[in-house]
Order: sequence, then C-alpha cells, then structure tokens
Amino acid sequence: MNKVAVIDYGMGNLHSVAKAVEHVGRELGEETEVIVTPDAKLIASADRVIFPGVGAIRDCMTEINRLNVGQIVEDAMKTKPVLAICVGMQALMEHSEENDGVKCLGFVQGNVRYFGDDLVDEEGKRLKVPHMGWNKVSQTRAHPLWKDVPDNSRFYFVHSYYVNIDDTAKITSTTSYGNEFVATLADDNIFATQFHPEKSQIVGLTLLKNFLQWGGQI
Repeated sequence: MNKVAVIDYGMGNLHSVAKAVEHVGRELGEETEVIVTPDAKLIASADRVIFPGVGAIRDCMTEINRLNVGQIVEDAMKTKPVLAICVGMQALMEHSEENDGVKCLGFVQGNVRYFGDDLVDEEGKRLKVPHMGWNKVSQTRAHPLWKDVPDNSRFYFVHSYYVNIDDTAKITSTTSYGNEFVATLADDNIFATQFHPEKSQIVGLTLLKNFLQWGGQI
C-alpha cells in the first residue's frame, strides 16, 4: 500500500490532484490510497505528502498558520517525500511580495516576486499577467522526478508571482516568461513545482508517477 496525503487547508485544487495521483497509482499496478485531510496524525501516517495551493498567498498563509500546516510540512520533510505545487511552492519561501507583503514559512531561503505590469517578451511584445497556459520547462539538474520526462517539455502554469531563491543549486528547472524564473526546485525530501502537474497531461502524470516511486532525497 502506497499511502499519499494531500494536505487540505481549504485552498487549492485538492481533488484534481488526488484523482491524478489515484490514476497514476493504477497505472503502476499498485494499491494506492489517497487521502485529502488537514489531520496531522493522518498526514504523519502517510508514505508521501502533497502540499498544494491556489489563490492569494495571504489567504493561504492565514489558513496554513491557523491549522499549523507549516509544522506538518516541516515534520513530513524530515522523513518522507513531499511534493509542493504552485502556491504550496511559494509558501516554502521566506517572504512574498503579494498582498503588500506576506511572511511565508521560510523553509527555503528566497522570496516570491511579482512579474510586473510591464512584462515583455524578447521582441518587446507585451505579456499578460497572470502567466497562464502551457510553457516550456528546461531541466537544469537531474532528479528522480524527471525520469521519462523529456527536457523542454511543456507544463501548465497559472500564476502572477514567481519564486526567486538564494541557493541556485536547489533549482531543478527554469521557464521563461519575460524573464527566466524557477519552475521547480528540490531540497532533500521536497520537490516543488510552480506549474500544475495534475493539469499537464502526460508529462505531468509521469512526474506524479515518479513521485509515487521516489524514496526521497537523491
């Protein structure tokens, strides 16, 4: 039995993530139990943990702090694989510019920045914010979650803010939208994505399948 806990703090596309993980579990031919829960004991009993997030960071951090999700994630990272998605990735940082500035969990040294209102591409054409849709992800570092995921595959993004981290060795891929930004990062037992793997068709499902087989670290 491969037990996966999706942390429910009232923010995020929880059930689409859960269904995608259940699907890839069936493809692997193994018994996979996916629970969507805020319960710290149930999360602690899982083999793997997913930390999703959608929406404004202030609302997310309010619920994260109220439900003590930060401690739950910190405890999980010590012993098991953790996948953070979208705002879940941003919440790992020290600070976000969103909502006039919000303190985040501080598990990764770095901050979250706004793309800007005057974002342009290489030809000077104005780019819309939020960054929404499919974009190329260039792998910068080997990781088990990249198994069978071709470099420069396209993943699905929806965000107006991006992560900037101090330790570039943690960056596992980048994407370009006006500027180059961090698409994924890894630090020991945690792998974090700015894109939504559950919405990214075959390559996203492949990444989730790899997560179910990853033992943590490298």
